[in-house]
Amino acid sequence: MLLDQNKFVVKSQTKGFSSKKAFEIVDADSGQVLGTAKDTTGFLPGLFGSTTIEVRDAASALLFTVGRTGWLLKKDQVHDAKGEVVGRYKAKMFSLSGGFHVYDKGGKHLAEIQGKMFKAEYKFVTPDRSAEMGSVSRTWGGLAKSLMTGGGTYGVQIDPKFAKDSTAKMLILGATIAVESIFKQKAGKSGGGDDEGGGSGGDD
Repeated sequence: MLLDQNKFVVKSQTKGFSSKKAFEIVDADSGQVLGTAKDTTGFLPGLFGSTTIEVRDAASALLFTVGRTGWLLKKDQVHDAKGEVVGRYKAKMFSLSGGFHVYDKGGKHLAEIQGKMFKAEYKFVTPDRSAEMGSVSRTWGGLAKSLMTGGGTYGVQIDPKFAKDSTAKMLILGATIAVESIFKQKAGKSGGGDDEGGGSGGDD
């Protein structure tokens, strides 16, 4: 099962002239396809800036969704397969380097995202910055290196300490997909460039 793994390669899939994003999620060690992530946003929600990305396993079973909802006050959240909120992302509003904070459904601060998000070189650290939870990179070696071809491909690694934490995996994998399909698009529209953090609204 996808969420049983700890090392993924996420590959952007071209969909002709469609602006909707789609990704293939592959086991970095074996090359086996573990699942997909696809933009399933309806026409009307899309007009108001909402986005829904469904993450499914290889058997097409829904695992979780990551998306942006709301009209004036946008919310970037992850929902589990039952539609329950798992966590949310909030931009660092007062940070020169950009990035995001990650919270659970109760508002507890779970992680901070640091690094060059729009260049797929960043990491997830605990709120006190004492431990790394996961990382994203385009510079892996071994079999994963051969899988990471093209600008829309990158590796996601979960730290061993969080190997059995399915919630952390959903939030980390969800964030990497959101960077490519939601946050980067938002930054482009607002003229924010594509080097560092950025994204929608909240506190720091």
